[in-house]
Amino acid sequence: MEPTGEPGATRAWVIHPELTSDQERRDAGPALEEAVSLALALPGLEVVGSQIVRLPKPHPGHLFGTGKTEELATQLKANEIELVLIDGPVSPVQQRNLEREWKVKILDRTGLILEIFSDRAATREGVLQVEMAALSYQRTRLVRAWTHLERQRGGLGFVGGPGETQIEADRRAIDEQLTRLRKQLAKVVKTRELHRAARAKVPFPVVALVGYTNAGKSTLFNRMTGAEVMAKDMLFATLDPTMRGVDLPGGRTVILSDTVGFISDLPTQLVAAFRATLEEVLGADLILHVRDIAHDETQEQAEDVLAILEDLGVDEDVPLIEVWNKIDKLDDQTRAAYLTQADRTDEVVAMSAWTGEGVDALYPAIDAALSVETREEDLLIPFSEGRKRASLHETGVVLDEVQTEDGWEITVRWTDKQANQFHKSHA
Repeated sequence: MEPTGEPGATRAWVIHPELTSDQERRDAGPALEEAVSLALALPGLEVVGSQIVRLPKPHPGHLFGTGKTEELATQLKANEIELVLIDGPVSPVQQRNLEREWKVKILDRTGLILEIFSDRAATREGVLQVEMAALSYQRTRLVRAWTHLERQRGGLGFVGGPGETQIEADRRAIDEQLTRLRKQLAKVVKTRELHRAARAKVPFPVVALVGYTNAGKSTLFNRMTGAEVMAKDMLFATLDPTMRGVDLPGGRTVILSDTVGFISDLPTQLVAAFRATLEEVLGADLILHVRDIAHDETQEQAEDVLAILEDLGVDEDVPLIEVWNKIDKLDDQTRAAYLTQADRTDEVVAMSAWTGEGVDALYPAIDAALSVETREEDLLIPFSEGRKRASLHETGVVLDEVQTEDGWEITVRWTDKQANQFHKSHA
């Protein structure tokens, strides 16, 4: 591949290890392309080259076999490589041995994504989540052969004995820092929950944009809202959710939420760390699943997104529209086939957020998906439960109210979802 990057940038090489014994492995070609895209998302890197390395099983000490390790060492030296990005898990022992052998810095997939997230996080919560994920990752890698790790530190004179090893001290320091970060994060999350509660009082439905990273969510968000959200052709261009009000042509107002892009094999530390960021999806009234329909692995990416939504606990009853984005990148025949297929169902809209083609068809699809059936119901709210009455008025579902000796007789018109939320929150 052609070198990319700016003069003076760190010269990097991307390797995708293809484990031939893994029957469920991803296709190596697209996987390598994604790994290169991840590398390009990190500023200051020049991706000099990339390759797929097939191996039957990981070597416990070096990941690769002796011959391949030596072959790669020669290749990396010839290209003056400073950083090798390995698209997969690398154990601390493997990392240490490869860095010694190749005399370069090694980053595995988790380390690389952490670096990108660290660079992208914008809100206070996002920054804290990244710091916690990075510390959790570092804690698992304290078996590194740093020169000081096997030293024994003496006691303070109060108790005899050798004291604690440096590795124990390092782990304790990380645990203390994690505890501090959790306390800070708890305050931030509490503030966010107050904001969400305030939004819940506004009777506007929430429409959440979700999708594989780089599918074009932020570009669509910008086109629909006119907002200047960062929208670049790179993985993880945006991390923190952004929310804006949008007036649909039919007169309905919705709140549009742009979320962090999903990705396959997301490091476990980051799945946990960014669950809070994706919580906006849990409260959504409608989900727009934005797909890069021109991507070779669009189906596999869609399955990854749906799996993450299921892991998050998104209610199956929440309506979902598939937005087949980037039709401008398809050849005429394929594009016509997708457009015909999309026209046959109300749950799919084919469009290009970049050119604007087909976007107009998305608005009535959103309106129709949100126009769910409502029903009238009579409720008796005792005077002692004034909070229930207040929440009904705040939600905007009250049609009529009469005060009686026993309390308020209230007639409401609401959806099944609103009824379930009301009864659940006041159980």
